[in-house]
Amino acid sequence: MKIFQVDAFTNKPFSGNPAGVCILEEPADESWMQNVATEMNLSETAFLFRKEDGFNLRWFTPKMEVDLCGHATLASAHILYTEGHLKPGQKADFHTKSGLLKAELKNGWIELDFPRLVEESVQAPKDLSRGLGAKPLYVGKCGFMYLAELQSEEVVRTLKPDFSILGKQEIGSVIVTSRASTKGYDFVSRFFAPIVGIDEDPVTGSAHCCLGPYWSKKLGKNELVAYQASTRAGIVKVRVAKDRVYLEGKAVTVLEGELLH
Repeated sequence: MKIFQVDAFTNKPFSGNPAGVCILEEPADESWMQNVATEMNLSETAFLFRKEDGFNLRWFTPKMEVDLCGHATLASAHILYTEGHLKPGQKADFHTKSGLLKAELKNGWIELDFPRLVEESVQAPKDLSRGLGAKPLYVGKCGFMYLAELQSEEVVRTLKPDFSILGKQEIGSVIVTSRASTKGYDFVSRFFAPIVGIDEDPVTGSAHCCLGPYWSKKLGKNELVAYQASTRAGIVKVRVAKDRVYLEGKAVTVLEGELLH
C-alpha cells in the first residue's frame, strides 16, 4: 500500500505544511489509521478510498481524528491528480465528517471548496494573553478555534507562546492574526493547537475558512492573499462567497513509500 508525504500550500519542497496521504482500496480499521498517523508523526495524515460518487476522506493527527483539515485535503487532491486517479478537468469530491468538500485543479493551483466559518465575539479565556505572550485587540470563536487579532504583523511573526498554557482544555486551538504590512499579502496568521498534539501548524487551511470571512468583512474585499508566518510558511489564496470559502494552494510530493503492515 502506497503512502505519500506532500508539502501543501507551497511550490517548494521542505516548506508549507507536510501531510501524509494514503489511498486505500477499501475502508480501514480506525485503530490502524491512527497507528499509521502516529508513525508518520505529521500534523495530519489523510486516508481516502474511492466511492461511486467520489472519495471517502478522513484525517488523523498523531493523537486523534479531526473533523476538518485543509492542507491534508489539498495534499490528497494533489496525489489524485499527479498519480492519475483523476484527470485535469475532473473535480475531486470528498465525503468527510464536515460534509461534501470539493477540489479542482486550475492553472497549476488546486482550489478547495470549503464551508464558510464565521467567528463570534467572545470573552477571552482566562490565560489566553499569558499563553500567547501578547494581549489581543479582539477575541472571537469559530467552532473549536479561538481567533485573536494582534496589533501588527511583527507581533504575529515574533510571538513566542507558552504551549503548556495554550494546551489547557479551556483554550484548545488558537489562530493569531493581523493585517499584513508585507506587500502582496492582505493578512498574516499563525495557528497553535497543542491540545491535539500540534504546537504550531505550518499552514492551516481550515483556519482560513474563518480568517477569510473575518478579513473580508474588515477589509471590504472578497478575494484575499494570506501568509501563514510559521517557520516553514505558506501562501493561501482566499475567495469568500455567501456560505463557502474557496482556498487555493500548490503542493509538492517529497516522499513516496510503501506500508508493509
